[in-house]
Amino acid sequence: MGQGNTITITIETVVHAPVESVWDYWTEPKHITQWSFASDDWHTPFAENDLRVGGTFVTRMEAKDGSFGFDFGGVYDEVNLNESISYTIGDGRKVKIAFHRQDNNTHIIEYFEAEDSNEIEMQKAGWQAILDNFKKYAEAANEE
Repeated sequence: MGQGNTITITIETVVHAPVESVWDYWTEPKHITQWSFASDDWHTPFAENDLRVGGTFVTRMEAKDGSFGFDFGGVYDEVNLNESISYTIGDGRKVKIAFHRQDNNTHIIEYFEAEDSNEIEMQKAGWQAILDNFKKYAEAANEE
């Protein structure tokens, strides 16, 4: 994805929901606020998403006790409806998410460039926790 000595981390899951629904749950702010956090002591009070090449997004992630919070955001480099999204995070790192239709399920593979401050396994675990939270939310929402 990037160049030089950049390490790319890969995480994935299979969501038991059709790709069209998964896409909506992933991209619509009303859904993003329901799943975009790694643990139950965090939440996402705000999300904004301009899903187009050159469009920006921001997701506010905060500890529920108010002790810490941050904005996660970037600019879209590529958007292919129901197939893939690529973006550049505010710190310059690249992310790509691929959505693969598997009958009535969706295989999501997410690739992201590691940052230098935290251990690779810690970053992978954090991003995987958010992806697992997404899976749980999307499958529950799809059953409604």
